[in-house]
Order: sequence, then structure tokens, then C-alpha cells
Amino acid sequence: MPAVGHVGPMLVVAGELMRRGWRVRVLTGRRYRAQVEAAGADFAQLPAEADTLDEVGSGERNRGRATINLGVEEAFVRPAYAAADAVLQLLDEEPADVVLHDMTFLGVQALFARPAADRPVTVMCGIGPAGFSSQDCPPYGLGIIPSHHRAWGRMRDAVLNRTAKLVLAPAHRALDRFLESVGAPGLDGSFFMDVLDRSDLLAQFTVPEFEYPRSDASDALRFYGPMAGQAREPGPLPEWWGRLREDTPLVHVTQGTVANTDFSEVIEPTLAALADERVQVVVSAGGAALDDLPPLPGNAFAASYLDYEALLPRTSVFVTNGGYGGLHHAMRYGVPIVIAGDSEDKVETSARVEWAGVGINLRTGRPSPEQMGAAVRRVLDDPWFARRSAEIGAAIGAARGVRGLVDDVEAAAPRR
Repeated sequence: MPAVGHVGPMLVVAGELMRRGWRVRVLTGRRYRAQVEAAGADFAQLPAEADTLDEVGSGERNRGRATINLGVEEAFVRPAYAAADAVLQLLDEEPADVVLHDMTFLGVQALFARPAADRPVTVMCGIGPAGFSSQDCPPYGLGIIPSHHRAWGRMRDAVLNRTAKLVLAPAHRALDRFLESVGAPGLDGSFFMDVLDRSDLLAQFTVPEFEYPRSDASDALRFYGPMAGQAREPGPLPEWWGRLREDTPLVHVTQGTVANTDFSEVIEPTLAALADERVQVVVSAGGAALDDLPPLPGNAFAASYLDYEALLPRTSVFVTNGGYGGLHHAMRYGVPIVIAGDSEDKVETSARVEWAGVGINLRTGRPSPEQMGAAVRRVLDDPWFARRSAEIGAAIGAARGVRGLVDDVEAAAPRR
């Protein structure tokens, strides 16, 4: 799907495939052509009707229940019709051994109209929180964490899973209409996220320690950790970098590269909350102009982009609206998190931060300065959060990563 957080991880996978001699075609939005070609892959452009996710993400975002019902239809189902045509056309022009798709690219469902022996191996790439339904988990999209009491939790989740299909009926109907149009099997009463487990390999780009356990998970589900390229030297640093103090806690705040059009959501309350605290605040505008940021207090610094390889080793608290990639960057370095997100998939990333114990979930996308200040102070004062983040960081460091994923892809491909 044409968005930074989707294209980036997939290009890491493409790079490892090409390193081993595979030819790779990347089907995505037109604005990512240069990025794809710079990686050495062949670029295939989505039709305009399917090249819409960036625009959806940059406008007024759906929140709460509308994030799933209206959001899923607008962002993922409507583009799937044209995306499915594009996938089938590419494969008609030149057959492929493997099709790897990010979890939100529903156009690939057209392939499941064919018998398994008559289609390529398909690999679902989990660039966000896993949404497969389970007797051990509440339904995806509500931001509810699993219960620590197994028996009671299963009873609660059974009710929630039935209720969710009613509450989220519009999303289910929209997806069923699309599946019927391409000849793929319908949902047949299953939860809408379970359409993802049709792929031959379910590759989740995290570690088990950051995902809800599912005793009834498919055997095809495997964890590889976040997709990261080869280690490199830090990039250019801003002119104020030398003024950062080693003896003062550093709080990094960002709204990512999508939800960076209204800085009153997370960045402004963070600046207000910490203006008089003995901390340094470093703001990343996610590519937006610095003129769009709120006024910076004396203890704050800002850049349009920041090199995380240089910044995160010095960071004491990571304040975010919940981008999946950014969370894994922080945990890789053992940085505890304060998260404030309630749009897109961020209600689910926020819930996992809370469940894993790596930070504080503010359970809102617009926290007050008082909420933000209390959360940051608590994370700074309680070493538990940093220890948990470091433990998951160690698991990320030990994960099989992109090489393990491509090993498994190559093992699966010859069977066809």
C-alpha cells in the first residue's frame, strides 16, 4: 500500500531477495517510484483509483469505531478493486513464484479465487499489529488487551468477538462485496481480519514478546522482528546537536510521517507539559516544515527528520502517537514509551505498549499537558518500563529478521 510505513519494510525484504538473485517487481503508488528504483527493484505503478492511502492518511482521520468501519472501507477496500486488477495483470504479463503483500493490500485476495496449485506462493507481511481472531484475544480494533485471568478472559472475549461482528458490520459487508467481485471466498461469518490468514506464510514483523499469544494460531504464523536494513553510520546531525546535555534526560516526541498535519495532538501538549521540567525535548516533525510546529520552549530542539541511530541511544523517553516502526526502533534501544494514539491502527499499537509493559498508554489521541507531564514523569521515575523495553529490544536483536524471512520464502517456493 502506498504509504511510508508500508513501503519501507517491504523494500527491506525486496533488498534481501535481490541480494540472493531474485528479480523483484514492486507494485505501489507513483510517489514511491524513485525509492523503489533506488533499491534496485522494478517499479510497477498502482492505478490512480488504488493510489489513495497517502491522501486518506493526510486528511481528517477517523477515530474510535469509525476507524474500523469507515476507515477500513475508505482506506483499504475501495482501492482493492483496482489493485486486484493490477496484480492479476502483472501476473498475466509475467508469472511470479512468490507474491509478498503487506497486510492491508487487499487486492491480493483476487489470487485466492484460484486453487493453491494454480497461484504463486503468497506471503502476508505483518507491518502492523496482528489482527487474527483467537479464543485468547479480544477482537482487533477495540484497543482492549487480553485478560490475565485465562478462563474469565476467554468468556469475555467470546462475547466481544461476537459483538464486534455486529458493531463492525459495515466493514464486514464492504469486504464481502469486494471478495465476491473477484471470485474469492467470502468471510462466511468470520472476523474481517481473518481474511489475512489465507496466505501460505504469515510473516509478522515483530517479536512474540510484543504480540498477544494465541494458542490457536495458524501454523503458518511466524515472527521475524522488524525489517531493518544493514547497520550504517548515523546521518547528518542538526546544528544544535552539540548543545544537548549528557547529564539531562532527553525526551523525544514525534507524530510520525502521516499524522503530522496537526501538531496540537501530541507535540504541543508535550512541549507545554515539559517546558519547565529538568529535561531536554527533541521534536521530529516527520518531514513537515518546522514553521508548522508550535513555539519551542527554551529546553526544546526540533528538526524535520532525525537519525534514530544517533538519537535513540541518548533518549530517556519516547513520546509518540503510535507508529509501529517507531515503536520497534525505540524498543530496539530499550527506550520506554508514552503513547497517545486513537486513529488508524494506533489504538492497537497503544494497547500492545500497555500489555507488554514497555510504557504508558494515554488512551487518547489528544492528551492534555497534565496527562502528558504525569506520564513522562512516571516513566522517568520508574525503571520498570525501561527494563521491559530493553528485554523486548534483546528479543528484537535475536530475531531472525529479513534473512530468516527470505530463508522461509525460498523454502516454500520450490514446493510449487
